[in-house]
Amino acid sequence: MNRTEHPRAWLLVAPVLAVVAFSALIPLMTVVNYSVQDIFGPGQRVFVGSEWFREILRDERLHAAFGRQLLFTASILAIELPLGVAIALSMPTRGPGVSLTLVTLALPLLVPWNVVGTIWLIFGRADIGLGGALLHGLGLEWNYAQNAADAWALLLVMDVWHWTSLVALLAYAGLRAIPEPLRQAAQIDGASPWAIFRHVQLPKLRGVLTIALLLRLMDSFVIYTEPFVLTGGGPGNATTFLSQYLAQRAVGQFDLGPAAAFSLIYFLIILALCFGFFTALTAHELHDAPEGEGGEGEA
Repeated sequence: MNRTEHPRAWLLVAPVLAVVAFSALIPLMTVVNYSVQDIFGPGQRVFVGSEWFREILRDERLHAAFGRQLLFTASILAIELPLGVAIALSMPTRGPGVSLTLVTLALPLLVPWNVVGTIWLIFGRADIGLGGALLHGLGLEWNYAQNAADAWALLLVMDVWHWTSLVALLAYAGLRAIPEPLRQAAQIDGASPWAIFRHVQLPKLRGVLTIALLLRLMDSFVIYTEPFVLTGGGPGNATTFLSQYLAQRAVGQFDLGPAAAFSLIYFLIILALCFGFFTALTAHELHDAPEGEGGEGEA
């Protein structure tokens, strides 16, 4: 089919490009400008080149925060992805229960992040919270304000409660998009439920699970409000992640130069991780695709 190119068609996306440039590129260039200068006050600044980048990369507190961030992200991905798929498989596919289930699952996603932290802050307290009181009633020594393991457990449970619904809804949409005759044919051939999931449903879910993984990966790496409200990064620095480290340098210590340098490093870390995951997953899909599906066939 012949296509007619219209050079003026770019004018249709010009407003979008202008908004993106104003809301993203201009602030980004401001951060780049701050990252190479030592700022003493209004109109008082000295060019320092890459000094702040070298200082940040040698900071042991950053190394520790990065390790905690990787552990937190790996933990929630290992829990939420399988759990979300399991919930999607158990959800009803017809009848009035479908709407009720979807609305119930969507409720945690509607709660603001600071409210989520406040809810679990109260829930986990032993004196006024149901969860903390229940654990104390079972004879467990529970104090997330003083015990790092308890703080981590509460953070993980909170994040799983808040975001597993997103994975479940995406997986449910992917399952509903699979033609029913595929599953019926597998049942007629005597396939077990696990075999149907492994060879019919899971391959069809790869696209939506890739989206879920990337969304949860990016969100977990920029998590700030919930742990700030719940633990404040404590006890000690046990739950201080990269976002809290950045806030401490920029707001707490007012080190604008090092904070700007770390902002760029932070951005590149998330970009590299997402690009790596996406490239690996899409390369696997192309490798598994039958010949002829990846592009146009020969004439």
